[in-house]
Amino acid sequence: MSGATGAGGATGGLAGGPGGTAQQSYGGQTPPPPSAPPTAGGGFSQPTTYAKGQPTPPRGTRVPGAPGQSGGQPRRPGPSAGGGGTGRTRKARLRITKADPWSVMKVSFLLSLAIGVIIIVAAAVLWMTLDGLGVFSSLSGTLKDVTGSGGDSSSAFNLMDYIGFGKVMLFTVLIALVDIVLMTALATLAAFIYNSAAGFTGGIELTLAEED
Repeated sequence: MSGATGAGGATGGLAGGPGGTAQQSYGGQTPPPPSAPPTAGGGFSQPTTYAKGQPTPPRGTRVPGAPGQSGGQPRRPGPSAGGGGTGRTRKARLRITKADPWSVMKVSFLLSLAIGVIIIVAAAVLWMTLDGLGVFSSLSGTLKDVTGSGGDSSSAFNLMDYIGFGKVMLFTVLIALVDIVLMTALATLAAFIYNSAAGFTGGIELTLAEED
């Protein structure tokens, strides 16, 4: 009787169960049922068909509104720590150790030439302005009256013989030429002297600042 009971128990363990599904028991215990496949909306993106060349999202991408996310809204990155800082000033210390005499001579020549032209134009404009206001005629009449002897105007002093337009412009051009030669020569000589002094002292130090 005991042998038949054991055989019947084993047979019932193999063939028992609803719907005729065979289940195997181990030591009288029934194994747990297989886990169900993950359903849609479980918190991960579902397989999607993408066109050729379209980037695909990484595996495990969270779906909006999935469990574990508050309110279904994506998290926004917080403000960066250094976003509100003010602009910094960058500084660079440079030293002028040598001045090229040839370049100094060219620059000084052009500058002195410009100054000479300005002197000539200013002298011409000033003379025309004074002549238009009648300053020269009044001065010439006054000098003739003072220096005239016995009403003889031929021996009187004529101011226009010395400050005429032609003589004034000639004198101005000579001053401009001397200015060009002297300024060019002095600037070139100053470049040689600076190079000699910079060899002993290291030159002039400059600090340049640049704002971001």
